[in-house]
Order: sequence, then C-alpha cells, then structure tokens
Amino acid sequence: MLYYLFDFLDREYDLIGAGVFQYLSFRAGMAVILSLLITIALGKRIINYLHRQQVGETIRDLGLKGQMEKSGTPTMGGVIIIAAIFFPTILFADLDNVYIQLMLIALVWMGLVGFVDDYIKVFKKNKAGLKGRFKIGGQIALGLFVGVTLYSHPDVVIRQFDAPLSIDQADNFNTEYRDTKSTKTTIPFVKNNEFDYKVLVGWLDKDLTWIVYVAVVILAIMTVSNGANITDGIDGLAAGTSAIIALTLAIFAYLSGNMIWSEYLNIMYLPNSGELVIFCTALVGAAIGFLWYNSFPAQVFMGDTGSLTLGAVIAVLALALRKELLIPVLCGVFILENLSVVIQVLYFKYSRMKYGEGRRVFKMAPLHHHYQMEGYHESKITTRFWLIGVLLAVFSLATLKLR
Repeated sequence: MLYYLFDFLDREYDLIGAGVFQYLSFRAGMAVILSLLITIALGKRIINYLHRQQVGETIRDLGLKGQMEKSGTPTMGGVIIIAAIFFPTILFADLDNVYIQLMLIALVWMGLVGFVDDYIKVFKKNKAGLKGRFKIGGQIALGLFVGVTLYSHPDVVIRQFDAPLSIDQADNFNTEYRDTKSTKTTIPFVKNNEFDYKVLVGWLDKDLTWIVYVAVVILAIMTVSNGANITDGIDGLAAGTSAIIALTLAIFAYLSGNMIWSEYLNIMYLPNSGELVIFCTALVGAAIGFLWYNSFPAQVFMGDTGSLTLGAVIAVLALALRKELLIPVLCGVFILENLSVVIQVLYFKYSRMKYGEGRRVFKMAPLHHHYQMEGYHESKITTRFWLIGVLLAVFSLATLKLR
C-alpha cells in the first residue's frame, strides 16, 4: 500500500524522496525491519494474551531431559510470524504482482489450516489435533491452486532475449525478447541446467504436462510443510532454519528477477519475480524476531500455525523461482528430519515382521530427539543444525556457478 502511495506522490507531486520506494533494495530493507519490530513489539503482548487464555502446550512425556518443564508454555505463536510477514508485504510489495498474490494466499491458507489444528489441540483438549486427512487435504488444495496458477497464469513466464544483453540494453529495455509459458525448471549442478516436465509425458498422444507439474507442486508443498512441522520439536530449530532458507531464496529471487544478473549467471529470467524479495525478507525478519521469544528457554511455541505455514510458503517460493529440484539441498534439515521418521517407522515394521519384535535405527525420531537421547543439550543441537543449514544454503547458492 505504501508502494502505491509513494509512487502516486512521486508521479503527481514529485515529492522529494518518494522515488526511493521504486527501489527493491529499499523496500526489502524496510520489510525486514518492520517484520522484526512487529514480532518483537507485539510478541510479548500476544504471549501474555495466550497466557491469559491458557493456550498452553500439553507435553507428552517422552523421557527427554527438561521436557516436562515446558508444559504450559503458550503455543499458537505462529500467528506472530504470520502477522509479521503479512503486514510488511502488504505495505511494501506490489500487490498487482501475481507472485506476491500467490504467496499471500499460501500464507493465509496454511495459517488457517495450522490454526485449526492448534485450536483443536488446545481448546478441545484433543492432542491429536486436526485429523491427518484434513491437514493433507489442505496441503493438496494449496498445491492444486499454486500448480494451476503457475502453469496457466499469463504473467508467469520465462523471458528469453534474442541476443546477449549489454548493460545499455538492460537499462533501456531496447533488446528484443520473447516471453514463453513453460514448465521448465532448474536442475542443480548440471550444465545447461534446464529440465522440462513435458519430457516425462512427451511420448503420450495427449499433452498431460499440467498433471505432472501439479503433482510435483503438491509433493513439494507436502514434503516441506510436514518437514518444517516435524523439525519444530526443540526451541528455535524451525524458526532459525527457516530464516536461513528464506534468506537464500531472497538471493535467488533477486537474481532471477534481474535481467543483468540472470544473463550473467545464465539462469532463467523470470519477469516480476524480483518482487518476491520483499516477501522473503519479511519472512527472514519474522523468523529471526520470533527467536527473541522462541530461543531456549522458549517463552512461546509456534505450533502448527507457524510450522506448517513456514514450510508451505518456503516450498511455494522455491516453486515460483523454478528451484524446486534444489529443495533436497536447500531444505536439507527439514528433509533429514522427515526421513528420520520415515526410516524409523519402516524399519520398525520390517524388523517386527522379520524378528518378531520392532527394532529402531534411531533412539528416537525425529532426528533432533535422537541427539537429545544421546545427552546433547537442545541448544547445542539447535546451533549445530543451524550451522548445517548455513552450509546447505551456501552449497545451494554455489549451484549458480558449479555446473
């Protein structure tokens, strides 16, 4: 909204300084500052309100050290994160941009799904929360919407130039170009690193590419959203990891939405995708600000309201930027946590069939609980997982040149 206000003041009244709102870097900086302020300033009030409403986490005793001390800690703190992303994006982003519209819808939709889940757990005293089929249904519904939008919306295109860009051409938009609808994505570490989902169904008489693409979108959203949800098991882990991933995606968004940098790095130029930097930086600020209250010892938990939402919007960002095949690397912490649960369950069932008793690969799943059982303090586990997240982020950025 401020974007439109200052654009109007700049055009109609030539107001001094109003033109600064046309700069993506300025608006991104303002978004991260405002999201931090919202999280820190309003966080305490929301926590106090949750205390008064007795919105406390019910802890199931798993035998972990210090676990039961957290019983009664306010949950549903994800509303703080959602607010701290939503309002800076509304104020500083171009709301006519299809990518921004997509992100705001994903944010609100998954926020509602997570909120209902937490509400049932807290107020209905049902620890199971929202039934799994409804959670999955919410993720599938979002995946369908995102997939169809990215596949069919006329503003979601790849721009190809007829000749290499010079700086003058990039500045003056003088070069010839073609905007094409495409289901191409980026394959990391591969030269000429583009893969078209159309190849998978090219042998069929009828073009069913959209079905394959939408299926990939749904799978990505479900995987990352559930991965973030599973990761949110110890203080600060999910929030800190999400901040690292979001900052990396902000860099990808800036490069993919910039003609000069996309040409230099030989990556897809996605017109208008640079606006996603605003959303990404708001997410970074919200996640870091949430750590003010969520770092050990946590004063509030984000609950499914926050974790399901963070995972979903990260997946949608990666899909919008054609980086979904990079998810196993960039979101490696989420994926490892997810896999540890899958491996534990499958091996337990297999060993029970083979040996007559269930056996475990890990002392406890997900993975962070395994290290707690090993005697590591949760602050050390969180910090080390963050460091792994940073390494994976650097590795992901290295794919821009390592092919």
